[in-house]
Parts: sequence; C-alpha cells; structure tokens
Amino acid sequence: MSIDLSTSRPEESVPAEERSVSTGTTGTTATTGTTGATAGAGPSARSAPTRHPHDDAPDSATDFARLAALEEGPERDAVRGELTKAWLPMAHRIAGRFRDRGENIEDLRQVAAVGLVKAIDRFDPSRGAFESYAVPTITGEVKRHFRDRMWALRVPRRVQELRNKVRIARRDLAMNPGAPEPTTAEIAAHAGLTEDEVSAGMEAMESFSTLSLDAELSSADDNYSLADTLGDLDSSYDIVVDREAAKEGLRRLPERERNILYMRFFEDMTQNRIADQLGISQMHVSRLITRSCARVRDEALGAQARPGRGDADGRTGAA
Repeated sequence: MSIDLSTSRPEESVPAEERSVSTGTTGTTATTGTTGATAGAGPSARSAPTRHPHDDAPDSATDFARLAALEEGPERDAVRGELTKAWLPMAHRIAGRFRDRGENIEDLRQVAAVGLVKAIDRFDPSRGAFESYAVPTITGEVKRHFRDRMWALRVPRRVQELRNKVRIARRDLAMNPGAPEPTTAEIAAHAGLTEDEVSAGMEAMESFSTLSLDAELSSADDNYSLADTLGDLDSSYDIVVDREAAKEGLRRLPERERNILYMRFFEDMTQNRIADQLGISQMHVSRLITRSCARVRDEALGAQARPGRGDADGRTGAA
C-alpha cells in the first residue's frame, strides 16, 4: 500500500525517493533510496554509530595486521610511522595525567611517545584491541621515567619501594576524620614493615626534591640562606697555604740544608743519625736546621731580608 506523507511534513522537506513507504504486518519499512538506510517502526530502531571510548583511539586493526605480516624494510617502517602518528594523541592524553608533578609536559609527551613506539613494536593483533595493550605500556613508561629520572637525590630502588609503601600506609591511616599523625610503629604495623624500613622510606620521601643552598631561611632584614648555616673551618686549607708559601724558600736553600730538612722532617731521622751520615757534629746539624727554618719562615711571611743577609747565610750554609 502506498501512503502519501505530504500530510505529516511539508512537501519540500520530503525527498521524492522517500515518498513511497511499504507497510508490512509486523512493522513499517521505509527505503530512502540514495542513502540505503532502513528505519524501524519505533524511534529506537535507529542505532547510533559505534564509537571508541576516546576520540583519539582510531580504528587501525587492518594496519596492525599488515604490520605484523611485513618483513623489516621501508614499507614496514612506513606503516609503523603511520600507526605512531595515528595513536600519538592518545599518548599525549596519557602524559597529561602526570602534569603538575614537577616535570615539563613536553618531556612527558616525549616519554609517552617512546612508550607508544614500544607498544606498537610488541603488539600482537591476535591478542585483542591495541588500546587495551598500549595504555598500560605507555603509563608504565611514564611511571618509570618518574622513578628513574626525577629523583633529585638518587636512592636505591628498594628504598623507593619502601617510600611508596610508607606513603600509602600514611594515607590510609590518615583517612579517618580527626585521626592524629600516625606514628612509625603504626605505619610499620599497617604496611607490614619494620620500623627501620619505615624510617628509611620516610627519609626517601624527602629525597625526591632538594632544597637550594640559596634558599632563604629567614624573612627578617638579616635574612640568610641555607649555605650560611652549613660548613665549618677546615684546617687543611691552612696546611696547603703554608706548603705553597714555603716552596719558594726551600728552593733557595743550599742543597745540603735541603737534604738535612728532608731527612729530619720527611724521613723522621734524629739529629745524631743525620750528623753521622753527613760527617758533622749533632750541634752543627741543630744550628743548620734552626737557621734554615727561620729563613724559610721569613720568606714565607714576606719579611724583608737585610742587605747581604742572604749571601751570608748562603756562604755559611755551604761551609
């Protein structure tokens, strides 16, 4: 039976090919001709097009099947590049979940892209949908980046795991309204750790980021930085300065006096042994050591030598 639909809607809004409607005993079927769509009798008969959970999840099952069938070569690299480009928005979306955690978003997107490439290379099309495999792979890559690259002070992985357990235990214990700050013993009992392990985990929680030595510790007019509170005088610097100052004076000493000073202060020989070795008296050795040390000390301290004093000392030392 042919029904004219001009009474239900304006003539100009009804295409000519839709004006012929065939009715059956169980329902009404309208053929649209150019569109080839079939409509049921009720409003729910029109089914919505199937959509992915996210707009950045393209339908690329054919490309993955093709990638799996190709051997290494330019064609496979081209297909791999197309898949990477198609799924890159999803990688960027996953990277966005980790923003505001101390890392630049562009760096996070680069890490997520690395995870995407790994997922494409390892994906087996026969195991299911790519998205269900790629999401945990990319997420794991970003988490590894935070674990291995974001610590300002590098700590062992075991300590990092203790940090995570302590952090979760503290969060669980603090969920009750009005609950006080959990003690080390409470955290240890809740997490199944020893108190020493809890202490190590809590120390690691402070190691993820560091405080600059230039950080101001006081807001008063006499503000000072962290570096002003650290360090102490090192006496070794004075020894280095004294040695450098004495070098030039030691070079100017006669060879015999240099040898006497070396045997006395570096080989720890007594004055008697030095005297026996040089064939002179112990008293002479004592006078030479005293005079040589005084000369080196005067030059090191920048004392003005009296005219002719150096020549006299040199002649006496050579005698």
